[in-house]
Order: sequence, then structure tokens, then C-alpha cells
Amino acid sequence: MKSIIKVIIPAYNEQDSIANVINDIPSIVDEIIVISNNSTDKTEENAQNAGATVLSENRKGYGYACLKGMDYIARNDSSQHPDIIVFLDGDYSDYPEQLTELVSPIIKKDIDFVIGSRVKRLRESNSMTPQQVFGNWLATFLMKLFFGAKFTDLGPFRAIKYNKLIALNMEDKTYGWTVEMQLKVLKQKMTYKEIPVKYRNRIGVSKVSGTVKGTIFAGIKILSWIFKYSFK
Repeated sequence: MKSIIKVIIPAYNEQDSIANVINDIPSIVDEIIVISNNSTDKTEENAQNAGATVLSENRKGYGYACLKGMDYIARNDSSQHPDIIVFLDGDYSDYPEQLTELVSPIIKKDIDFVIGSRVKRLRESNSMTPQQVFGNWLATFLMKLFFGAKFTDLGPFRAIKYNKLIALNMEDKTYGWTVEMQLKVLKQKMTYKEIPVKYRNRIGVSKVSGTVKGTIFAGIKILSWIFKYSFK
């Protein structure tokens, strides 16, 4: 029986990249949901023209956008919920065609959660800033230290069973969304796996790692989630 797969794409001013992302998503996906996170350009128009369902979330924050997408699915799919949710950024840094690799362990091996790990050998030069590389290393090192985790990345390209996603009771509204999900997967003893994925230089400027403010706040949020769960 075919798995029902839906993709959630938070997007803030990604008019130049969003259609590329949508067009490269494999046809096994049942619905692509783009959440325009207070965009002021043609992100919404371009996403709609490319065939996506487009929602608006005026409260700025990656988590706010993801939660908006989840709320839409819960309200509109009450008769038949999806089996798998995939989260993907709208900047075209990931390779959407690798979605089939990401969902394969869930479909074939009943894994609960799969993360696309942006391994160095598959990354384009300068596609991740030094602060991103260090932040990922520190966060995953602390998760290994406190929880025995085997994560190597906080990559945003990820897939999870829908019922498991609901069980996580996600809360973070901004920069801590990815690490919160991984920590809760560990706490609830869900099965997980990493898949090496390619990563290229994004189209446009990063709203997080491209600014000093974004980098600092992301770092604080990530570390606060880790220490919060370490002493629970």
C-alpha cells in the first residue's frame, strides 16, 4: 500500500528558489505545502504557480512556519492523515530529489525518523558557514555526551512518521525547531537514522547563519534546548 507523503517548506523571501525546490520534489509526494513566513517578495505567487499549497504565517520564525503547516494538515486531513511528513528548506541548498532516499528507511524498515546529514564530502565549498559547521558539531557532540545519540547534523531536510511527529508535541517557534525534534526523538526512544545528503550553496542570503544576530540567537536557542533536556 502506498504511503501518503506530504512536504512542509517554510519560506521567507525565497522567490528565486522556491519553484526550483518544488519542481525537483519526486512525484511520490502527495502534497507540497509552502508556508510563506511573512515574505514580502513573490515567494507565494511563485510557489502557487509551481503547484504547491501556499499558506501565510505572519509571525516570523522557522518553528512558527512549521507549526502552521502541521496545523493545516491536522485540520484538512482528518479522515486520512498522511503517513510521512518531510521538512525541506525553500532555499534550494538541499537536493529535493533525494527525498526518496530519505523516506526509504521509514517505508522499508519502519524507522520513525530520518535526517539528511550534510556530510563534508557531499557539500559544495562554502555551502555551510564556519559557525554552522561548529554549531552542528557542538550540538551533536553534546547530544552524544548526554544521551548517547548518534546524530552528526541538525540538517533541516528530514522525514518523520506523521503519528510520531504529533507525539513529539513540538513547541519551538524559532531557531530551535530542528534540535528540539531530535532531542524529543531521543527522549521518547524513537528509532532514527541518518542518510548522507548533498548540499549546495543556497540561492540568496541565509536569514539565520547569514547574519550575526541570527547566528547568536540560533546558538543560544540550540544550547538552551539541549541543556533543558539534559537535566530533566
